[in-house]
Amino acid sequence: MKKKKLGKIKVFNNYNSFNDIFKKKVDYTMSSITGIHGLEPTIQIIKHTKKIAIANKEAIICGWHLIKKNLKRFKTTFIPIDSEHFSIFYALQGNKIQNIDKIYLTASGGPLNNIPKERFRNIKISEVIKHPNWKMGKKISVDSATMMNKVFEIMEAKKIFNLNYDQLDILVHPTSYVHAIIKFKDGMIKIVAHDTNMKIPIFNSLHENKNKIIKTDQLNIKKLNFLNLKKVDTGKFPSIKMLKRLQNNESLLETIIVLANDELVNLFLLKKLNFTDINTHLQKLINMKNFINLIKQKPGNVKSIINLNKLVRTKINKIIN
Repeated sequence: MKKKKLGKIKVFNNYNSFNDIFKKKVDYTMSSITGIHGLEPTIQIIKHTKKIAIANKEAIICGWHLIKKNLKRFKTTFIPIDSEHFSIFYALQGNKIQNIDKIYLTASGGPLNNIPKERFRNIKISEVIKHPNWKMGKKISVDSATMMNKVFEIMEAKKIFNLNYDQLDILVHPTSYVHAIIKFKDGMIKIVAHDTNMKIPIFNSLHENKNKIIKTDQLNIKKLNFLNLKKVDTGKFPSIKMLKRLQNNESLLETIIVLANDELVNLFLLKKLNFTDINTHLQKLINMKNFINLIKQKPGNVKSIINLNKLVRTKINKIIN
């Protein structure tokens, strides 16, 4: 197989050399490293870029207080790149956060939306990672199947847009055509829809307010006429109940949930857990005495988050073994 020439594209694989690589601010950076490993490079790159588009959920949930501080310090513009959060960002242009009554994020229901709950215990990994609408990696496909991915997106939206948790909700929408619904206090409602193609939010984040054109499909009237929006069945997807435990004040709870889920999904993919064990063990962990005490603390620096990640993974493996 012939290697493709990258032309003038330079590839670097060590983010510890950012100060040597970047002599002046670049125009645009996208942070899309998966998992908690994306936190430190995301924070470090902010001072080297005029605009940063972040697709890393873990960085936003675990380190938003650090990201926000650096954005302000280095006068860097931030754009969320997940389709749901970009849709909210897009809809809020010309509107103030204070005018928001409620925001609804949509969820496809994932690979298991039409599979009965009774089958979940012994369901195959191949079924869990087969998303009906998006081509995604195994980890995020499992999160979509448990709907923990949507719990994370609520956490992100709360932080990014400085909202309270009671201003956010989830609606199941199997075709993923609508990405966000924003209800304003003046009674107006904005519905943001686009094809299931991440090129659209990425393109718009690159060419914000520049009137550039991207070729997309025609308006899908069939999908608009059959949105099939409904509330999440929390009996079938118990991870959604986790939202009731979240409080508006900053705490380590969100971070612990993210870190624990990451390890549990990894163990499921290694066939060391059943699918339903992911939520069971997550609940068990956050109810442990030493973690209840940790939850009361506020998020710290990158080093403390990395150390917490090690502690969480160690505890989970002890619980399982």
